Amino acid sequence: MPLSSRTSFSAALLAIALSTTLMAPALAAKALERPFRPTSASGSLLAGRLAANVRDDDNAASFYAKALSSGLFKDEQARQELTNRTFIALLTSGEMDKAVTFARRVVAIDKKNPIAHLVLGIRALKGRDYTKARDELAFTLDKPILQLATPLISTWTYAGAGQTKKGVVASDDISSNDGFSTFKNFSTGMMLDMAGMRDEAIARLKDAHERDANAVSIVDAYARALARAGKKDDALKVLEAYSAKVPRQPIVAALIADIKAGKRIGPAVTSAQQGAADILVSVAAGIAKQGGADYAVVFYRLALYLEPANATALIGLAELYSDLKQPQTAETLFKSVPASSPLKRNAEIELATTLDELDKTDEGVAHLKKIISANPQDLDAIISLGGIFNQRKRWEEASVAFSQAVDVIGKPTRNDWATFYYRGIAYERIKQWPKAEADFKKALELFPDQPSVLNYLGYSWIDQGMHLQEGMEMIKKAVDQRPDDGYIVDSLGWANYKLGQYDEAVEQLERAVSLKPSDPTINDHLGDAYWKIGRKLEATFQWRHALDAKPEPDEKAKIEQKLKDGMRDTASADASKASDVAKSPDAPKPADEAKPADEAKPADAPKTPDAQPEKPADADKPTEAPKPADQTKPADQTKPADQTKPADAPQPAGETKPADTSKPTDTSKPVEAPKPVDPAKPADAPKPADAPKPADAPKPAEPVKPASPSNSNGG
Repeated sequence: MPLSSRTSFSAALLAIALSTTLMAPALAAKALERPFRPTSASGSLLAGRLAANVRDDDNAASFYAKALSSGLFKDEQARQELTNRTFIALLTSGEMDKAVTFARRVVAIDKKNPIAHLVLGIRALKGRDYTKARDELAFTLDKPILQLATPLISTWTYAGAGQTKKGVVASDDISSNDGFSTFKNFSTGMMLDMAGMRDEAIARLKDAHERDANAVSIVDAYARALARAGKKDDALKVLEAYSAKVPRQPIVAALIADIKAGKRIGPAVTSAQQGAADILVSVAAGIAKQGGADYAVVFYRLALYLEPANATALIGLAELYSDLKQPQTAETLFKSVPASSPLKRNAEIELATTLDELDKTDEGVAHLKKIISANPQDLDAIISLGGIFNQRKRWEEASVAFSQAVDVIGKPTRNDWATFYYRGIAYERIKQWPKAEADFKKALELFPDQPSVLNYLGYSWIDQGMHLQEGMEMIKKAVDQRPDDGYIVDSLGWANYKLGQYDEAVEQLERAVSLKPSDPTINDHLGDAYWKIGRKLEATFQWRHALDAKPEPDEKAKIEQKLKDGMRDTASADASKASDVAKSPDAPKPADEAKPADEAKPADAPKTPDAQPEKPADADKPTEAPKPADQTKPADQTKPADQTKPADAPQPAGETKPADTSKPTDTSKPVEAPKPVDPAKPADAPKPADAPKPADAPKPAEPVKPASPSNSNGG
C-alpha cells in the first residue's frame, strides 16, 4: 500500500535504514575507503549508519547531522531517533561542544535520558558549576552501567567546591562490596591528598594498596601521598616492590627518579576535573576489557573533555580504536600524547605498530629504529621491531631484532620466554632448525609447559620424524591446557596423521575445523585425512574450502594439485607408523610418510595458538582497552569481528530503537568495579601473558606479531 503522506514516508525510511542489515563490517570498511558523498537525506542516513557500523565515528556524525538538517524527517518519532543518533555520533567522535548542544535537544525530548544528562553533568563540572553537575548526574543512576561511575564523579564536585569532607561522606555513603571499596578508597584517597589531608589520604590509599598492589595507579597515588608526608623511604619501598614485579613501568620509574633526586612531589591529581577524569578512564578501561566498546569510547571521550592531555585516556582510546579496526583514528590519538608525559615514548612505540597496520611499514620501522638508535637498550622498541618483521615475514631481520633483544635481556627470567619463542620461529622460517630448537627449549626452561611452545616444538619434532613420542606428549599437554584452541587441536590431529593414525586424525581435525571453520591449513589437513580413510568426496570439499580461505601461494599450488590428481597411495608405508612409534618412540620417520609435496616444509609447521601464558598476579592491566587484556592475536588475521561494538554507539535510555539495533550490553556493575586504571599500560614491564604476542594463532609459516610495548611491559 502506498504511504499516505511525506511524514509517514520519512518515518518509514528511517525505520528501514535502522533495521536493514547492511554489509558485513569488513566489507563496509572497505566501501568507506572510497570517497562517498551522498546527495540525498536518505543517502546521508544510510551512510551514517554504515559509518557507525564500522566505528567510523567522524563520518557517522557528519552524515547523521546532514540527514537531520535536510528537513525530510518531519515525523516526530523519526526526528527524535535521528537526533539521538546524531548526538551519540558527535559524542563518540569527540566533537564535545556539538555533543553538548545535542544533549540539550535530547533532554528536551526525553527528560530522563541518562547519557545526555551525563554529558551535561560533565559539561557543568568542566565549567566549575558543581551544583548543576550534581543535579545532572543524579539523572544517570537508573542506568546500571552509569551507577558505577557517576556517584564517584559526584563526590569530586564537592572537592572542586572546596568541600572535601562532604565529598568523603558522599563517597562513604555509596554502597559497595570489597571490589568497589578498593575503587572508592583510591578515589577518596586522591581527593584527600589533593586537599592536603595527608594522614587520612595515606590511610585510604594504604587500604586500596593492600587490596590491590598490582594497579600502577594505586601504587603511584599511594607512594606520592607517602612522599608528600615526608615518608620517602616508605614511598620508595612501595615503588621498588612494584618494579621488582613489573620492570620498566615508566610512571613508577619516573617517580622513583624524582624522589631520589629530591624533587617536590605533587599529588596524583590536582583538580576536581582531573580526579573525575581518572574515574572515567578507570571505568572505560574496565568496560573495554568486558567488550563494551561503545560505552568505553564515551567514557574515554568525556575524560578527555575534562582533561585533554590525559595520556592514559589517549592511549587507552587509541588502543580501543585499533581493536575496532580504525587505525587512522588510533594514529591520531597516539600522536596526541603530550611530550611531557612519561608515557610518550610508549605511545611512540605503539604508533610504529599502528603505522604497520596502516601498511606504512617502512615508516613504522624507521620510527622504531630512531627510538632504538637513541637508546639501544630499549627492549620494548626492539621487541616491537621484531614483531613487525615477523608480521611481514621478514624472518632474517626478525631473527636479528630478537637476538638484539636477547642481548639486552642478559640474564633471562620467566617473563622473557616469548622473546626466545619468537626468535625460534624466525630461525625455523629461515631453516636454521638447531638454533630454533635451542630457543624453543630455552623458552620451556623459562616457562615450563607453556602451551604455545609445547605445541610448536612438539609438532616440529613429529613433522621431522624425531622424538615422536615426546613430541606427541607435548602436543597432548598443550591441548589439555587449551582444549578449545583450534590451532592446537589441529596440531594434534596432524600429528596423528603424520603417524598414520588416520581415524584419530579425522576425529581431531573435525574438531579443529569446528573451532576454526575458515582456516585454510586446517581445512587442507582435514581433506588429507579424509582422503586417507577413503572419504574422497569429502576430502575434495575440504580442499576447495581451503582454497576459498585464501591459503599461502605455495600451499595453494599443492591444494590445486590434489584437487586435480588426488593423493598418491601410501597406505602400505603408512600402516607401519603406529607400530614404529610403539617400538621406538624416536625412530626416524619413513621417507614416504610426509604429506605429498609437503616434505616437512615450514608451511606444514604447527599453527601457533594464542600465546596465553599464566598471568601472574602482578600483571593486572586495568587500562586495557581494546584488546582482551592478556590475550594474544594472530599476526596475519584481522581482529575478531565480535570485538567490535554493536551496530551503533550506545543508545540513551528511553529512546525508540528498532528491534534489530541492539543496545550495548551494560557490561559494568557497581558490584564489579574496575580496578583503578594503570596509566602506564603501554609501558608496563613484560609478563608472560603479554610478551611479544602472536596473532590469534598463526601457524609457524605465517607471520607472528609480538606484543606492542604496552603489553610487553605488563600494563
